[in-house]
Amino acid sequence: MTDVNTELRLDGRTAWVTGAGKGLGRAIAVALSQAGATVAVTARTAADLESLAAELAGHGGKVLALPGSVADSAVVRETAERITDTTGRLDALVNCAGISPHFTRSEQVTDQDWQQVLDVNLQGTFYCCREAGKAMLAQRSGSIVNVSSVHASTGFERIAAYAASKGGVEALTRTLAVEWADRGVRVNSLAPGYFHTDLSSGLLDSRWGERIVGGTPLGRVGDAGELGGAAVFLASDASRFVTGTTLTVDGGWTAW
Repeated sequence: MTDVNTELRLDGRTAWVTGAGKGLGRAIAVALSQAGATVAVTARTAADLESLAAELAGHGGKVLALPGSVADSAVVRETAERITDTTGRLDALVNCAGISPHFTRSEQVTDQDWQQVLDVNLQGTFYCCREAGKAMLAQRSGSIVNVSSVHASTGFERIAAYAASKGGVEALTRTLAVEWADRGVRVNSLAPGYFHTDLSSGLLDSRWGERIVGGTPLGRVGDAGELGGAAVFLASDASRFVTGTTLTVDGGWTAW
């Protein structure tokens, strides 16, 4: 009989989390560390990573803090190499780096605004998948979790670039899952609904917040820590027969 508790453990494994400085990425990094993984964390702000590293180390976790932008392919390549050189392996990648700095009607979105979002959310995800994938394919094992959004599959005003980037993330996920399955690498996506984070605070604190909460059957938005278990599941052997799928965590927001 399979021991689910054992399968959910990540002892002896290395997990890389991008966008780990704040919000959902930070919560996921904490959850992976609690599951026993050595956690390599990436974000643009070094101070955020230093704070996270101190928190994880204070609880006995092993952590490698590597500041940098996922939108820079050279930085991503160097980061992946440092992780494998330091730990000897790479077993899981959680692509959580993402931005949504504009809440603008589509006809008013500038070329620069559009490109900025796609550079981080879609190109950055691909760069990290590509470099982590090389290491995982070489060892013939690994799990990639691309953090998407409920807006990859549902419409909402004023987020054209963000929604398009997340739709692309899910398409990329399905393609890589098919391409890499026969070499032991699984690729899935995790689609959060609305959670309390710095990224969502402006929207949730505005008149839109009441609409969002009102459309969520559980009657509230999520706490960042509530996403960690889903990420651990997809990164672990408990999901070893799951690839190319999207796990939605949204309090029922898309069920209406």
